[in-house]
Amino acid sequence: MMSEELTEIEGQISDYFRALSNGFQKLEKIKDANRQNRQLEELTDKMRECKRLIKEFDRAIKDSGYKNDPDMSKKLNEKKQSMIKELNSYVALKKQYTSTLENKRADIFEGPGEGLPEDNAMHASEMTNQQLIDHGHQMMDETDQAIDRAKKVCIRK
Repeated sequence: MMSEELTEIEGQISDYFRALSNGFQKLEKIKDANRQNRQLEELTDKMRECKRLIKEFDRAIKDSGYKNDPDMSKKLNEKKQSMIKELNSYVALKKQYTSTLENKRADIFEGPGEGLPEDNAMHASEMTNQQLIDHGHQMMDETDQAIDRAKKVCIRK
């Protein structure tokens, strides 16, 4: 029989795992990149809290005195390992979604016909902040020039 403290911590961890599962299911349905990013941040906070609770669970195991009962000690350690494994699966999912979002952001900086393997275009994820700013300024300058050309065409007519 587990102590009341261990049972409570295990219940909280289970609640977080349920919330993470639901959160990732919700994330799959979100199309907007900004909303996906916010959802990922919320899930990251839940994973952080879950990690803290697993550490607390481990501390409670050590403090509880189950060391004298090898069977119970083994079961509790297996439970802890199971929790760690489940948390790691959510961390892997988060990395996968983060990578997908970064790739979407990189696509924003590519125009039509750009981003092909044979051209040496640099992806946004590989750029420094200054390079991103410079690239943005260059795009704005090109847009301004296109607008000026369009105005000249309109004025002539």
